[in-house]
Amino acid sequence: MRFGPRVDPAPKPTGPKSASADVSDQDHDHSELSEVALRVRALETLLVEKGYVDPAALDELIETYEHKVGPRNGARVVARAWSDPEFRMRLLNDATSAIAELGYGGRQGEHMVALENTPERHNLVVCTLCSCYPWPVLGLPPVWYKSAPYRSRAVNDPRGVLADFDVRLPADTAIRVWDSTAETRFIVLPMRPSGTDGWSEDQLAALVTRDCMIGTGLPKQPGEAA
Repeated sequence: MRFGPRVDPAPKPTGPKSASADVSDQDHDHSELSEVALRVRALETLLVEKGYVDPAALDELIETYEHKVGPRNGARVVARAWSDPEFRMRLLNDATSAIAELGYGGRQGEHMVALENTPERHNLVVCTLCSCYPWPVLGLPPVWYKSAPYRSRAVNDPRGVLADFDVRLPADTAIRVWDSTAETRFIVLPMRPSGTDGWSEDQLAALVTRDCMIGTGLPKQPGEAA
């Protein structure tokens, strides 16, 4: 069973434009919107009209998840750890404080732990009870992360789960599964791809995928970077 395709390291969350947008948008052709997007837009309009939702607050929420939290933040953390050995040590010793150095923190990221992949051990993160997830560095959890099949199989058959994501590790690489909780969230520090000596942090960050920070993926190789 495949839980989901591998995606861009920093997917930009999408959502309906709030009702505070220019009224001229109402004249635009909505034929390109999906049925779900149209339903969301209709629901938003109704809630705003009835006074249940503040358009300004909704705009701020969308702005936060589009530009202030998400996998791009985690990619920056990983890139800094790859290029700065002292930061890497701080990250592994106290991930919450090290991540805060880059300006990332807050709700769902109060108690962070960084897990370093090595040739001998690969780390995989799951939340077996619900969907605890480090929002400040990875954004909102993907649908498959919250699914019952992933939550159960990640524990019982981690190597099989990785194969579903096209990740096949050497037989002698141990797989350690970590269960996120309301108290502790994890970010995986993947191994730095070879052939990246001398790369800038921006270049390195482009190799970091959301999935590799969960453990269900690997970083892009240099030739795969956009």
